[in-house]
Amino acid sequence: MTTSPKRVWTDPNNLWVELNDGRTLGVPLAWFPRLLAATSEQRAHYELSPRGVHWDELDEDISVDGLLAGQGDQRWHRLEAA
Repeated sequence: MTTSPKRVWTDPNNLWVELNDGRTLGVPLAWFPRLLAATSEQRAHYELSPRGVHWDELDEDISVDGLLAGQGDQRWHRLEAA
């Protein structure tokens, strides 16, 4: 069985993802600068896929595998490392 997102929500500091296997993951919004800078209305407009979450308006894609591995936005990490 593939672990996939079932529900997504945010609070002022965190992104929460409920998975189809019963787990709920919480990670800091700071891991995803575009989500952090977005309004709550923008963050509420997402699409679920079997592998992750997509925010079209924000051009943000977050995979369940990445969350489970403890990875934030890899583009920002690469820029910081350069």
